[in-house]
Amino acid sequence: MHKIRSDIMLNDAIKTKQLKTTQHKNFEMINNNQQTITQLKSILDKHQQWLVITGAGVSQNSGIPTYRDEKGQWQRSRPIQHQEFVQYEDKRKRYWARSAVGWPPVARAQPNVVHYALAKLEQKGYLAGVITQNVDRLHQKAGHQQVIDLHGRLDRVQCLSCQTYECREQLQNRLLQKNPFLNQVNAEIAPDGDAHVEDQLTEQIEPVGCSQCQGILMPDVVFYGGTVPRETNEATQQLYQKSKGLLVLGSSLMVYSSFRFCKQAKQDNKPIVIINQGVTRADDLANYKFEVDCQIIEALL
Repeated sequence: MHKIRSDIMLNDAIKTKQLKTTQHKNFEMINNNQQTITQLKSILDKHQQWLVITGAGVSQNSGIPTYRDEKGQWQRSRPIQHQEFVQYEDKRKRYWARSAVGWPPVARAQPNVVHYALAKLEQKGYLAGVITQNVDRLHQKAGHQQVIDLHGRLDRVQCLSCQTYECREQLQNRLLQKNPFLNQVNAEIAPDGDAHVEDQLTEQIEPVGCSQCQGILMPDVVFYGGTVPRETNEATQQLYQKSKGLLVLGSSLMVYSSFRFCKQAKQDNKPIVIINQGVTRADDLANYKFEVDCQIIEALL
C-alpha cells in the first residue's frame, strides 16, 4: 500500500480552525420539507450535471455509524493514524482485533434509499458522478456506474511488501482461524468496520501476514494522516471538470480531501448545495444549505 504521495492529506479537524456552531451563513437555509423538495428539484434541474460528495451520513441508515455529531465534533475515540499502523505492531494488533469484530456488519450492510436514489439520478443524467468519503462500497452495490472511493475501500487489503491484494472476507477467515476467541467477542460497532474491543483482548491476537510473502497487510483505505493517491486525485478532477455544480450529502467536510472541492467550486462560481443535519466546514461557501435527512433526495424522483 505504498501509494504515490500527493498534496491531499486526510487530516482531522485538529489542524484546522474549530468551527463554531453559530457561524455566519451566507447561504439560503430551507427547513420546511415540501419547500425543500420543491426548491431542491428546481436547483438540480437548473444546473445539471452535478458532482456529488457523500459522507458517513449517507450510510448511517445502512447500519454504519458516523464519526461526528451534528456540531462536527468527534463522537468516539481518535481513529488510528497511518504512521501508527505502519510503524507499531501493537497498533496493528489492536486494529485487526477490532476489525475482525467490526467487519462482518459492514460486509452485510446493504444500500439504503439514498444510495438507490442517487443511482437513479445518475441514470436520469443528473449526475457527473459520485465522490464518496465512505469505504463501504454501498454506492457500487446500489448500481452506481461512476463512483470514486476517495478514501479507499474496506473490502480488500494490500501487502506493504509485495503489493498483493487480498479480499477482506478471505482475510477474515484466516484471522478467525488463527484467533478463534474473536468469534465469541460481542462489542459495540464503530465507524468503518471498527468495534470497541477491550484492549486486553486486542493484545492476545496473532496477526495474519500476506499469503504470498508474509508481509504486513494493511486495509486498502486512507487512514488519518495518510495521503490520497495521485491517480485518485486525477480521477476526481476529471469528474469535477465535467460537473456544473456541487452537491454534498451527509458530510461535515471536516477533512480537506473533500472540503477542497467546495473551495474549488466557489472559485469557479459553481453552485454548492449541502444537505446535512448539522454544521459543515463549507457552510460559509454554500449557496444553499438544507438541514434535513439525506433521505429527502428520494423525494426528487
